[in-house]
Amino acid sequence: MPDARRAPARTLAAIALLFAAGCDFQAENPKQVETRSLEQILADGTLTVLTRNAPTTYYIDRHGEPAGPEYDLVTAFAESLGVEVEFKLLPTVNAILLALQAGEGDLAAAGLTITDARHERFRFGPPYQQVTQQVVCRRGGSTPESVAELVGLELEVIASSSYVERLKELQAGEHPELEWRETYDKTTEQLLADVWHERLDCTVADSTIVDINRRYYPELTAPFNLTREQQLGWALPWQRADLAGAIEDWLEAFEEADKLALWEEAHYGFFEVFDYVDTRTLIRRIDQRFPRFREPFYAAARKYGLDPILLAAQGYQESHWNPNARSPTGVRGIMMLTRITAREVGVKNRLDPVQSIHGGARYLARMRNRLPDSIEEPDRTWLALAAYNVGWGHLQDARGLAEDLGLNPDRWNDLQVVLPKLSDPDFYEDLRYGYARGTEPVRYVQRIREYQHIIESEAQ
Repeated sequence: MPDARRAPARTLAAIALLFAAGCDFQAENPKQVETRSLEQILADGTLTVLTRNAPTTYYIDRHGEPAGPEYDLVTAFAESLGVEVEFKLLPTVNAILLALQAGEGDLAAAGLTITDARHERFRFGPPYQQVTQQVVCRRGGSTPESVAELVGLELEVIASSSYVERLKELQAGEHPELEWRETYDKTTEQLLADVWHERLDCTVADSTIVDINRRYYPELTAPFNLTREQQLGWALPWQRADLAGAIEDWLEAFEEADKLALWEEAHYGFFEVFDYVDTRTLIRRIDQRFPRFREPFYAAARKYGLDPILLAAQGYQESHWNPNARSPTGVRGIMMLTRITAREVGVKNRLDPVQSIHGGARYLARMRNRLPDSIEEPDRTWLALAAYNVGWGHLQDARGLAEDLGLNPDRWNDLQVVLPKLSDPDFYEDLRYGYARGTEPVRYVQRIREYQHIIESEAQ
């Protein structure tokens, strides 16, 4: 398995000094920094990759395994070279580029936009994806429809980003009154959360990042694009034309084999606008869809000691009782099982609704049974549902963090407070499983509880 670790202390210390000095890429001449050649990488058998812990780059999934768009691409490239990958996780794009400039990695794979300014400091591999910079605000708040309407709003973006470059272009052109703040401490995902929590009017993010985060923050809206399509690529030390050539040869073959298209489909191909809890839609589906699946839900619940209405509510949350449902990450069926989970619970066909319901029930019961005996109902069920959604490892991280914060790890009310902190680098950088979209399991459990109430009232 590829190795993943936080950047070494000397790297973080050097970056901190540069931050304190207010420096963006002002270290020694990058063309003079000592870097490893492709021949050395092959001889050492290890490719060192700088990235960050985020849903569009690298994260630990619900099974405790590394995952993410950049993780998948880098791993495929490393396999073509016959080497292992050592991932070094850094908190921000600026930190990643500073570390690359200092010779701390062979390449940076972090959803980096290829820009003229960055080309002055780094070499880039061939582009592998196109994105658009989007202004992101919150429904019901400030919703500008043009750059001119951004003037006077509280706008904040991450420092040393392609977003800053674009805003400076606009400011130097037709919008001299345009102002914004730049943050070295927060990630784009954190700024999106700030907008959702109404602590900030607007920010700017790549369309891929917006697509993912709107699934968790449904009130976010992207009223207009700030750029046309731009290209993402891996950044390399300036001297490493040899490594850039190897990446180009690999990516060309990867694309010709349709593997790049499959990669993009797996991670970004099924995004839709997040569906609010629509009571009228649910009531209609209770009449139209639920009768078909009532008996499998009740049978599975009896077998695994679960509440049948709760299980049905979970099935609705997962797929809206659509046996052919499929997510961007490839989970499928009425209970949205991964291939790994399906094998673990004996499901041979995830699209068979009876198999899927029984498999989901077995997996949920497994999560519940793994919890300590000290956890009583209904907290036991809510924690099991959270584990089903976010993964057992991340739930254990949250329970440990609750103890550290003086909260009760056995109480769902306390875990609701702690889980969102799994997306805050002040907390997740010290946790075993790192970053997780901690707001999602909180919303997941709450929606299931709401659906359960409606189904109990309507499905008599």
